[in-house]
Amino acid sequence: MRRIWSDERKFEIWLEIEVLACEAMAELGQIPKRDATEIRKHARFSIPEILEIEKRTNHDVIAFLENIADSVGPAARWIHQGLTSSDILDTTLAVQLTESATILLEDLKKLRATVADRARRFKMTPMIGRSHGIHAEPITFGLKFALMFDEFGRAEERLTQTRERIRIGKLSGAVGTHAHLDPKIESAVCEKLGLKPATLSTQIVQRDRHAEFMATLAVSASSVDRWATEFRHLQRTEVLEVEEFFGEGQKGSSAMPHKRNPIMSERLSGLARVIRGNAVVALENVALWHERDISHSSAERIILPDSCILLDYMLVQLRELVERLQVYPERMKQNLDLTKGLYFSQSILLALTRAGAERKSAYEAVQRAAMKTWRGERTFAENVKREPEIAAKLSAAEIDHLCSLDIHFQHVDATFKVLGLD
Repeated sequence: MRRIWSDERKFEIWLEIEVLACEAMAELGQIPKRDATEIRKHARFSIPEILEIEKRTNHDVIAFLENIADSVGPAARWIHQGLTSSDILDTTLAVQLTESATILLEDLKKLRATVADRARRFKMTPMIGRSHGIHAEPITFGLKFALMFDEFGRAEERLTQTRERIRIGKLSGAVGTHAHLDPKIESAVCEKLGLKPATLSTQIVQRDRHAEFMATLAVSASSVDRWATEFRHLQRTEVLEVEEFFGEGQKGSSAMPHKRNPIMSERLSGLARVIRGNAVVALENVALWHERDISHSSAERIILPDSCILLDYMLVQLRELVERLQVYPERMKQNLDLTKGLYFSQSILLALTRAGAERKSAYEAVQRAAMKTWRGERTFAENVKREPEIAAKLSAAEIDHLCSLDIHFQHVDATFKVLGLD
């Protein structure tokens, strides 16, 4: 990813665009073919020399053009014929963003493969589900990973779609009218670069495309943050159902030798904030003056490479976190048992209404049994059996069946099958 956003790669693409444009003009008979051949053969650039020229010109593209002209000779007069700087800059940006999206898609595929392995491994490992951070009803740890697998599937789908909308080049001149450059040249160059020509452009490719790209990255980063936050919570001392891998010799605190902190998850949550902030900048870049101003350019030189590199790093790190995550099923069972079966309350409530009880009185009877358990009096199932209104409708055997995990996990196999995880 770093290579895509290096000066070396940027100038390689700039040079290829200029050479391809000359070759397309030669094919149309607009310049001599021998000159196009000379340009292809001799055109070279030197980054130190470009930077030195730019000190004088204060214009990066002009500095580049002066530098390659020195290597070509008289045929250099055809280079940049009918083009404007943004033709080169925006078309190059499309190549870089497309290449970056391809790497990010590969990252997502690898992450999902790792998550899928963990989902299958812990498919039926019981744990408590939580709402508002409070014990709700049982789930399996495998279902949690299945949810993660599904979420990053949407990230993959969004990025695939967005890559198509960012894969747009333009060689249409100063205000996008092709006044000095045949549209056929734009089409030929874009095709050879793996891009599509803009249907219509001004001096630039419109920035709603780049805003969408950045928003897509921000949503993906937020999904990384969502799961980093989940693992951070599950590692809390009071919970401790999972734990980030802690290597030999690793230290958690300069002051407290006992500390084992979720540092990778916290790092990912912090970096997600950077990408979300960058997405706001991309949205601000959409509104430019008339056919173009330059206010977007300086910001894009930071937010686009930084966000692509950051998300690449984050997805790789999240995959490693998931792969090496320490999982403690015994602790999950301990936490599941903390409330002595209170999470079966809905099963009893629904069974009572199906047996003919009025919902309000059924709810109150179940709640009475639950409050006794909250106060430490026996298990929930035992207290349910002692409630006359409940015992009148449900047998002890029925209550025991309702107070089992089987009811909660009866559709897990079907869910995994729908996701393709069976």
